[in-house]
Amino acid sequence: MDRLGLNAGLAIVVLVTATAIAADQHVMVQPDDLKWASAPPVLPKGAHIAVLYGDPDKAEPFVFRLKFPAGYKVAAHIHPNDYDLTVLSGTMYLGMGDKFDAARGDGLKAGGYLHLPKNTHHYEWSTEDTVIQLSGIGPVGMTYLDPSDDPRKN
Repeated sequence: MDRLGLNAGLAIVVLVTATAIAADQHVMVQPDDLKWASAPPVLPKGAHIAVLYGDPDKAEPFVFRLKFPAGYKVAAHIHPNDYDLTVLSGTMYLGMGDKFDAARGDGLKAGGYLHLPKNTHHYEWSTEDTVIQLSGIGPVGMTYLDPSDDPRKN
């Protein structure tokens, strides 16, 4: 009886594990398959987004890309969660602080990486077409330090 119980228990563990693996499929996205759309209205007009993995609005892992045109600027803001940012093309300029000041920022070139802890006061801009990839655990959010900078209010 003990051996039958052990075998039944192992069978259940194997079945549950196989089910969990089947539910967690890999994701592969080719550049030509990206579905770009206008970025959410929390960002100034002109940005585009392509979600690669997950749902950024849910409490789960996500990966998405943002495409910024030359001359794009985002005023000082914070995020409620950590982000990992990689520049895929162009140069993303980032500054730390409560007010936009291009003289205080640093450029992060294609291939560059930034870990941005939650609630870090920062701003960003691009001088050329730039694509970045962001990943983290959602839900994503963005709060402008000066509410009058929020494009949803204009």
